[in-house]
Amino acid sequence: MAKGRLDNIDRKILRELQNDGRITNVELARRVDISAPPCLRRVRALEERGLIKGYHAKLDPHELGYDVMVFVMVGLASQAETDLNEFETQVNEWPMVRECYMLNGEYDFLIKCVAPDLPTFQTFLTQQLTKAPHVETVKTSLSIRATKHLPGVPVTE
Repeated sequence: MAKGRLDNIDRKILRELQNDGRITNVELARRVDISAPPCLRRVRALEERGLIKGYHAKLDPHELGYDVMVFVMVGLASQAETDLNEFETQVNEWPMVRECYMLNGEYDFLIKCVAPDLPTFQTFLTQQLTKAPHVETVKTSLSIRATKHLPGVPVTE
């Protein structure tokens, strides 16, 4: 577990980078109270260890024309590993699906979709998702607004 191998400076670095992946090394070093060269070495070590998986821009979906977000609970007819894998492969081919989680409980998967409008989502729902192999039940919930959206995980000292 990475928890035991991280000191407070590493945790501060992770927290700062998670909040702002474009921060300069000089500013990052200032915020975590070390000089720039060791800060850069630590960041590279955290990347090499796989604790930092990448850096991404946070885009505004509404400005890009994606005004609809829908959460979809999907139940498959079978929970055989091959059927689960086949569904996951299909999900990865749908650009409208932004996140997908296999669940324990009433539904097998929870997926988050974004669409420019309801008719576009409805077409995806009826022409692709519900017709996908092994899909038995689908329940949708339209997001009214996002109250909180924090990527990543809480990084504490």
